[in-house]
Amino acid sequence: MPGSKTRPKERLAELRDLIRHHDRCYYLNDRPEITDQEYDKLYAELVGIETQHPEWITPDSPSQRVAGEPAESFEKVPHRQPMLSLQNSYSIDDIGAFEERLRKELKDQAPATVEYFCEPKFDGLAIELVYEQGLLTRAITRGDGSVGEDVTQNVKTIRSVPLQIPEAPMLFEVRGEIVMLKEDFRRINEAQQEAGEVPFANPRNAAAGTIRQLDSKVAASRPLRLFTYAPGVIEGVRFESQYDFETTSGQWGLPTVGVAPKNESFEAFEARLNAALSNTSPSTGSLNLARICRGVDEATSYYSFIQSIRGRLPFDIDGVVIKVNRFRLQEDLGFVARSPRWATAAKFPPEQAQTVIESINIQVGRTGALTPVAVMRPVKVGGVTIANATLHNQSEIDRKDIRVGDTVIIQRAGDVIPEVVEVVANQRPPNSVPFVISDICPACGETAEKPENEVILRCVNPGCPAILRESLKHFVARRAMNIEGLGDKQIDALVAANLVKRPSDLYKLTAQDILGLERQGEKSATNLIESIQASRKTQLARVIYAMGIRFVGEATAKSLAKFYKTLDQFLDASEESLLQVPDIGEKVAHTILTALRGPYLKKELQRLVENGVEIEAIAQTAGGSQALAGRKFVITGTLPMGRDEVKDLVEANGGIVLSGVSKKTDFLLAGEEAGSKLQKATELGVAILDWNAFQKMLKGAPQTT
Repeated sequence: MPGSKTRPKERLAELRDLIRHHDRCYYLNDRPEITDQEYDKLYAELVGIETQHPEWITPDSPSQRVAGEPAESFEKVPHRQPMLSLQNSYSIDDIGAFEERLRKELKDQAPATVEYFCEPKFDGLAIELVYEQGLLTRAITRGDGSVGEDVTQNVKTIRSVPLQIPEAPMLFEVRGEIVMLKEDFRRINEAQQEAGEVPFANPRNAAAGTIRQLDSKVAASRPLRLFTYAPGVIEGVRFESQYDFETTSGQWGLPTVGVAPKNESFEAFEARLNAALSNTSPSTGSLNLARICRGVDEATSYYSFIQSIRGRLPFDIDGVVIKVNRFRLQEDLGFVARSPRWATAAKFPPEQAQTVIESINIQVGRTGALTPVAVMRPVKVGGVTIANATLHNQSEIDRKDIRVGDTVIIQRAGDVIPEVVEVVANQRPPNSVPFVISDICPACGETAEKPENEVILRCVNPGCPAILRESLKHFVARRAMNIEGLGDKQIDALVAANLVKRPSDLYKLTAQDILGLERQGEKSATNLIESIQASRKTQLARVIYAMGIRFVGEATAKSLAKFYKTLDQFLDASEESLLQVPDIGEKVAHTILTALRGPYLKKELQRLVENGVEIEAIAQTAGGSQALAGRKFVITGTLPMGRDEVKDLVEANGGIVLSGVSKKTDFLLAGEEAGSKLQKATELGVAILDWNAFQKMLKGAPQTT
């Protein structure tokens, strides 16, 4: 066909721009313009074109964000310019002392009013991004300041990090911090506890531990964010100030906290942020938290204000950074030891307090997990009144020797989850006894069990009212079925009134049912029924996630939906097919299969459909066909595309990808260094394809409509 050589290449460029645009909308601005399914279609189409034309693949393509094979270690890389640490202070008075030192150093050169650039101090992992000729070539940890570790492959999995900056000069280094948002941290810790594993102590530990995983698939599976804030070595362009640098960085697509307009008064700055943070899910991309402060008094006010809103920010901070704004003045001030004279980190006081544990209650989660919670004498920590703290499990209680009546030090872990740091042993009551979690479920009275290799007791009674309530709360959540207006109190009332015994019963409710509950008016009843109605048309990934299958979080639910495409195919899943789903191992596959074969899950999914829930099937991938329909492939060796992309391509064209070679395998797609799978395929007489033969099969096989 005339022009067929040029059209795919033009479409490829268009797809790359579209995907970059939607990445910015989602990860930088928190304002997605398309659904996950529509995004996946664009991505699959891009992968399809690049697989057909591997010579068109470029390092900045969105397809190059994929996780690679596990590394044996991280390469040590020197920084062109040392990543120095800042001088820390823990008192607001130290900000004034900082200016006094500046003026003493600058002498007659000191301006009448020093202009500062002030921004939050992230509590994360410091990182340096290196762009050469506009392309991201390195991501290096701080290390000892002179030499760090190359974690480029892991950082590339962070969607907010641009792989290309067309406007950047020949060499452009930018420093920043890798963090985990509080809400993401909460969800990951819930998953850790459900899996019977010890939760992360705080978001910083979770972020740092993730980015230093040798297996980049682990990094790709966890929701990290990166915020840039400082230049490294830059060749080819000169910035006049920190304000110019951060403003330009944001315009180039780098993730920043945003900069307040120069003409915005401090009063307007406070009012704007207070209004933005009144939203339960404030957008990280439009807060514009950094600002120019004119003089030490305004810098001090900035410190106090940011401290006052610290608990409401979507990420964890432990202070503010105050820098001289003009780079010329920074150069004049220079450095002392391993710190710049022109900047200081004004840290917030530790958010800890002392209180007394009055009792320890046992809460039952949606998977039946029995979690001990300390009920404490209310105390303020960082401006928030704390009365409860999770104790995680019996092992944690034993390790810290926590007892009823103990005086304890508590803190807000990552400003999110209150935790007991330690017991004040010399204040323990004389009649104190160790606390042991009972194996009787407090909600239903049935005996709880401790699964093998786990530290958590679980109620296994499917009729347990606590499990039902928590399951319903998960089912209606925004990222699940998204039934707005159905809060904890309404769910408790519906269960108590025996109106809802399982999630599918929600779709049988009427306005009259709601009106029969206490404190429910006609308008609220109508709104709730409308919200339930609106949730009837949904996506397969949401339904799978909403069912609360153990170990199946949001990302795994999306992988399952993408693999099986329809509810019927998911219900018919086998162990062999589950093991072909990305990131699902034997443990998770066994749990899913057990749930599907059990007396509840399959029937409940069928009841949802019977009660009017419409689950969209995932359409055939754009650009794909049925050229490989029913053929079973094993992929091995190094190929022009990443392993996951080749797998997507096979499946997009109707094929099936297996993990190991057997007599059931139709083809072995073998790249360089194919290894033992090639030998086994030869022994079994399995047909072997190289990349070119595979391309011909895609192009030459009969197409179906």
